[in-house]
This record gives sequence, structure tokens and C-alpha cells, in this order.
Amino acid sequence: MLFLVAALLLMGVVLGTVAHAPLPVSAAGGAVIAVWLAVFALRERHARARREG
Repeated sequence: MLFLVAALLLMGVVLGTVAHAPLPVSAAGGAVIAVWLAVFALRERHARARREG
């Protein structure tokens, strides 16, 4: 839970700076975040499937 709070705090800082960054930098940051979220979702799905059966 603390990890999620830290991630949200970091996301707030990044969203504040994205208004001042060039578009390619913002797009690259968005792509990194999207990949991170996809990996997290896949890990959670895999862990849940292993716990259930």
C-alpha cells in the first residue's frame, strides 16, 4: 500500500513537470508508465491465478 502511495506522489510530480517538458519527452514518460502498469497487471494476474488454483 505504501508503494502505491509513493507511486501516486511521484505521478503527481511528473504530471506537474510534464506541462513544461517537450512532447517527445512527455510521450516517452507516458510509454514507460504504460509498460510499468502492464507489467504490474500481468504479475498480479499471474499471482492471483496461482493462489486460486
